[in-house]
Amino acid sequence: MAAKNGIFPTFFLSGFECSTFDWKDRGRRDMAAELRHYAHADEDYAMLPSLGIAVAREGIPWPLVDKGNGEFDFSCIQPFLAAQRRHGVLPIWDLCHYGYPDGLDPYSDAFPKRFAAYARAAARHVAEHAHHGPLCFTPINEPTFWGYMGGEWGWCAPFGKTADARRRFTLALARADIAAVQAIREDFPEARMVHIDPLIWVVPPRDRPDLAEEAHREAYEDAYIAWDVISGLKNPELGGSPEVIDILGFNNYSFGQMEYGGGGKPNTPLESGDPRIRPVCDLLEEAWAKYRRPCIIAETSGLHGGRPDWLRDMMCEALAAVNRGVDLHGICLFPAVDMTDWHTGEWLHMGIADVEELSTGALMRRPFPPYVEELHRWQRRLNRIETADENPYDSPVDLQDIINAARDLQLQPDPDWH
Repeated sequence: MAAKNGIFPTFFLSGFECSTFDWKDRGRRDMAAELRHYAHADEDYAMLPSLGIAVAREGIPWPLVDKGNGEFDFSCIQPFLAAQRRHGVLPIWDLCHYGYPDGLDPYSDAFPKRFAAYARAAARHVAEHAHHGPLCFTPINEPTFWGYMGGEWGWCAPFGKTADARRRFTLALARADIAAVQAIREDFPEARMVHIDPLIWVVPPRDRPDLAEEAHREAYEDAYIAWDVISGLKNPELGGSPEVIDILGFNNYSFGQMEYGGGGKPNTPLESGDPRIRPVCDLLEEAWAKYRRPCIIAETSGLHGGRPDWLRDMMCEALAAVNRGVDLHGICLFPAVDMTDWHTGEWLHMGIADVEELSTGALMRRPFPPYVEELHRWQRRLNRIETADENPYDSPVDLQDIINAARDLQLQPDPDWH
């Protein structure tokens, strides 16, 4: 059977936490610095090829590199570029991960113009210093979720507190995203774009059937505000199209299935075993079918000792979705290295590698063996490499291997995930 080329050199991907939000009670934060990722870049990237992973999501901190007046300083990402070259890892660059420069009004006409100028400069810089292609970007990470964080919950700038502010902010982010894609492709028409937002499901409380309409709207309309604009399904005057949205990235965590709380604050995650939980396969199929673009699961992970079980469940759901025709090109185990809770600072123990804080203050990375073993088990099932060679880019993933495995295993969707 003829090969069906995927987009990426490996089916399993990973990535690093890179938020740069203006946080409610802390001011400007740089999570890559807090997690010592700049200092540990070589170590962090060296781990990936040893796991059969040759693609990683990485961030460029817009608020830190944009000095204003069209001047940019990309020196902070030099450790990332050097590590990517040394270890043969293809980056998907997040150009805006929850943060924009101080003093910039996200609702102004200046916002998309400044973001487009920065995106063009960033693309030129990484193209000049990268060791291979293709160029891959996520212009604005999770614009719909950021809309909630910054527009309705007041966690980060612009600190909105209403549903109207959230929708307005999300639309502003989508507008800037389109402008950035257009700017990058003027120089690099073959650049790929990965547009990422959470995969969610929202239900009304059992004792509040009157909230069913609001829950349905959040699950089927508000969850797709940004993508509808970027894809051109809505507000086509802003320039969105299927080619602009390009690759869909679905982030899936256990807290993505929720009970509607009435707005103004995060919804309540459904507990494991709740009969209102839907199989992730169903959610993947529904979201993919709306846009029919190639897709990846762009972030997923369990917590603590549940990480191997979570990966097993996600693989079953993903392969069941492939059997339904979903054009799945990869699964990103995120993060590669553990991260802390934004609110409490506690380690989440959700990475491929845990972090141990030594008495010296150093943050030692330790891969979690059961998670790594489960990853390798699935790589063998899918006929994928368990260790990347020096040139993993000589051939893309043969998606026919994934399709064949999905057909042979005949895994069934199951709402009872761990």
